[in-house]
Amino acid sequence: MKHEPIRLGETDTRPHMIVIGNGMAGCRAIEELLARDPTRYRITIVGAEHHVNYNRIMLSPVLAGEKTFEEIVINDHDWYADSGITLLAGDPVIAIDRAARTVTTRGGITMDYDRLLIATGSDPFIIPVPGKDLPGVIGFRDMNDVGAMLAAAEKGGRAVVIGGGLLGLEAAHGLSLRGMAVTVLHLMPTLLERQLDEAAAWLLRTALEARGQTILTGADTAAILGDTHVTGVRLKDGTELPADLVVMAVGIRPSVALARDAGLDVGRGIKVDDHMVTSDPHVLAVGECVEHDGQVYGLVAPLWDMCRALADGLVERPSGYRPAPTATKLKVAGLDVFSAGDFSGGDGAEDIVLRDASRGIYKRVVVRGDRIVGAVLYGDTADGNWYFDLLRKGEDIASIRDALIFGQAFASGGGQADPRAAVAALSDEAEICGCNGVSKGKVLACIDGGAHSLDAVRSGCKASASCGSCTGIVESLLALRLGGEVEAGPKTMCKCTSFGHDDVRREIVAQGMRAIPEVMQKLHWSTPDGCSSCRPALNYYLLCALPGDYVDDQQSRFVNERLHANIQKDGTYSVVPRMWGGLTSPKELRAIADVVEKFNAPMVKVTGGQRLDIFGIRKEDLPAVWADLNAAGMVSGHAYGKSLRTVKTCVGSEWCRFGTQDSTGLGVKIERATWGSWMPHKFKIAVSGCPRNCAEATIKDFGIVCVDSGYELHVGGNGGIKVRATDLLCKVATEAEAIEMCAAFIQLYREEARYLERTAPWIERVGVAYLQSRLLPGAEARAALAARFFYSQRFSQDDPWAQRVAGAEREHHAPMARFQPQEEMA
Repeated sequence: MKHEPIRLGETDTRPHMIVIGNGMAGCRAIEELLARDPTRYRITIVGAEHHVNYNRIMLSPVLAGEKTFEEIVINDHDWYADSGITLLAGDPVIAIDRAARTVTTRGGITMDYDRLLIATGSDPFIIPVPGKDLPGVIGFRDMNDVGAMLAAAEKGGRAVVIGGGLLGLEAAHGLSLRGMAVTVLHLMPTLLERQLDEAAAWLLRTALEARGQTILTGADTAAILGDTHVTGVRLKDGTELPADLVVMAVGIRPSVALARDAGLDVGRGIKVDDHMVTSDPHVLAVGECVEHDGQVYGLVAPLWDMCRALADGLVERPSGYRPAPTATKLKVAGLDVFSAGDFSGGDGAEDIVLRDASRGIYKRVVVRGDRIVGAVLYGDTADGNWYFDLLRKGEDIASIRDALIFGQAFASGGGQADPRAAVAALSDEAEICGCNGVSKGKVLACIDGGAHSLDAVRSGCKASASCGSCTGIVESLLALRLGGEVEAGPKTMCKCTSFGHDDVRREIVAQGMRAIPEVMQKLHWSTPDGCSSCRPALNYYLLCALPGDYVDDQQSRFVNERLHANIQKDGTYSVVPRMWGGLTSPKELRAIADVVEKFNAPMVKVTGGQRLDIFGIRKEDLPAVWADLNAAGMVSGHAYGKSLRTVKTCVGSEWCRFGTQDSTGLGVKIERATWGSWMPHKFKIAVSGCPRNCAEATIKDFGIVCVDSGYELHVGGNGGIKVRATDLLCKVATEAEAIEMCAAFIQLYREEARYLERTAPWIERVGVAYLQSRLLPGAEARAALAARFFYSQRFSQDDPWAQRVAGAEREHHAPMARFQPQEEMA
C-alpha cells in the first residue's frame, strides 16, 4: 500500500529540497547554499546512518584510537536545527518517483520534492571471490565498519587487509595499533601506485614493515576461507594466510543504484552537467557518486568545487564546474605523503631528486621545459602546496631551479631558509587545508574578519580543523597578518565553550551556580547538553565546590564510574574490593572466593595496589556481586575512578627489623580517612616504613617515608608511562601532622587542579614553592584546607556499591542516555 506523500512544513511555501545522503558532499553543498541564500529553500536531509555528518577522512584516527567520534563530527545536531534543516537519520531512501517527484524511505515515509539532490557517495568494492560474504569480511567506509573492526580487535588474533591503497594501509595501521597481527595484500607491485613512484613506495613499505606489519605485493586473492566465520585467505599461488578478520579495501565505486533505478542517465557515475544537474532538471547530484565529462572523483578538493558550482546554480548565479589540477596530501599510518601532476616521466621530462633514506625523506620534482609537471614527496611534505601552486599556475622556475628541490623557504630566501617568507609568497589561490578545501585567500579573509587565534580560524573557515597537518601554515598566516596581535587564547575546556577550566571553576563559585544546566546556560555553552569532555569536568567541579549540596550526576560520569567496575576488552567487568592498607582477613578472602566460584570468574589477580581484582564479571551480575561483597563488610576499591585508588604499605616496625614507624597502621588510618574522595584524576598514596621504600612511596601522588625522627612527606610522583619521582614537601614529627598534611594537600589539589590533570603536571605547573607556602606547618591555609576536606568526606564515604545495589535494576535497563562519555563509546 502506497503512503500519501508527507509535505513537511506545509505552511512553508518555499520550494522543498530533499538531499539523499548525510555525508560530507551533501552537507557541504547545503552549507554553500545557505551561505549564498539561507532562506530560499526548506531542506530535508535523509541519511542511511544514524549519525550526524562526520568527516570520513578521519575514520582512520578513530580506528587507531587517536580521535573519538565526537572529534570528527562536522555538523552536529545544533547545526541542523539552527539552519532549519529536517534530518531523517538511519532511514535511507529506497526509491525515487521522478514523475510524482517523491522519494520513499525504507521506513515507509514518502516525501515530495521540488529539487532533489543525490549525494550517495560511493560503495566499497568487494572482490567477487568465494567466501566474500562470510561473517568477519568487511569493508572500510563508515563508522559501522570501524565499530566492527574495533570489536574484532578486542578479541585479538590476525587480520588480513586486501588492498595497499590509502584505506587499506590506514586500516592495517589502526588494527596493528589495536594489537592485531596484520598482513596487507596488494595486487600491484608497489603500494599507493597512483600516488607514489617506486622509490617513495619502497620507503613507505620499509617503514610499515618496521612497525610490525607484513606487506605482500603482487598478491592476488583467490578465495576467503571459512565455514561459519572467516578463518583465512588463499592466494592464487596457493599461499594460505590465517585470518580472524578480513578487510576489503581494494577500491570504491560510485553508488548509483538508486539513480539507475529511477531512470537517470548513469555511466560510471550519475552523469551531470557543469551545474551538477542530472538528466532530469529537477534532480542534481554531487560528490563521489557523479560522473562529469567522463570523470569520477574521490578526492576532497574537486568535490568542494562541485558543491560551489551546485550552490551557484541553485541561487541562479551559475558559475559552472571546471575540473582543476588536484594534489594528494596524505598521512598514511602517521607518515606524510604528497603527490601532484604527472610523475610518470618521459616526453622530455627531467627529474630533480633529493633522497635521504636514513631520515626517511624523499623528494622528486618532475620538470619539463622549465615548468613543474609533477611532484612526489615522502616524509617531508611541507613544500607540497608550493610545488602544486607552481605546477597549477605553470610558472617558469628557471631562476630558482638550483634551489628548487630544497624547498620554498630556501628558494624564496635566495639560499637562506625563511619559512615565513615562503608562506607569504604563496598565492591566494594556494590550497592550505586539503581536508576542507580552504585556500590561503580564504584563511586571510577569515583573519581579516576578526579570527585572531588558531581556534577562531578553525571555527570560521575550518582550516586546520580536521587532521591538523596544516596547522603550522595557518599559524604562520596569523603571524604574518597580525604580527604581535595574534591571540594565543587559553586552552578551552572543549569545543562547547570559550572558557578554560580555571575560568569555569572561578565562575561556578563566584556566581553560586549549582547544576550543570545552570553553568551551561550562564556561561553560554554552544551545545545545550555539552559533550563527553565538559560534562564530567563540570560534574566534578560542582561536586568539589558544593559538598553535601550538589547531587552527583551519574550520567556525566564515565561508564566505569557509573557501574563501579572496570570494563575489560571482552565487554565483561572486573571488580576490586577495598583492602585497607593492603590488609585482609579470612572472612574477606572467603567472600571473594565465594564470588569467584558463584559467578564463574575466570581470573583473580593481586594488583600492584595490594588488592584482589576479580575478572570476567558480566554486567548483569554486578549488582549481585556488590551485594555479596557488601554482606562481608567489603566496600568499593574505586579502582575505576578519578578518585583515591589505594594506599600501599609495607609491614613497618610491627614486623620488619628495619621498620622505623608503624607504616601499615598509618596507611590504614589514611585510607579510612580519604577513601571515597573524588579527585581531578586518579590518586595513589603509599607509606614506607623506612628509607628502603618497599612501598614505593616516592612514585605516588602522596608518599610518606618513615624515618627515626618522624615522617618525610613527598608529593607529585607518577609510576606510569613517564615515571616521575616525587618532590619532598616537608618533614613532620607525628602521625596526626602527617594525616592533616595529606588531607590539606589533597584538598588543595582538588580545588585548584584542572579535571584530568594528575598531581605531577599540576605541581610542575604551579611549583613546589607554592605548595609549601600553602601547606607547611604554620601556614594559615593548611588547617582550613584540611577542615574542608574532612567536611566533604562526610558526604563522600557512603559505600557506592551499597547505593548501586538499590538502583541497579534501573541502571541496567535504562535507555541509553544522549550523552555518551568517551570511555563508553570506545
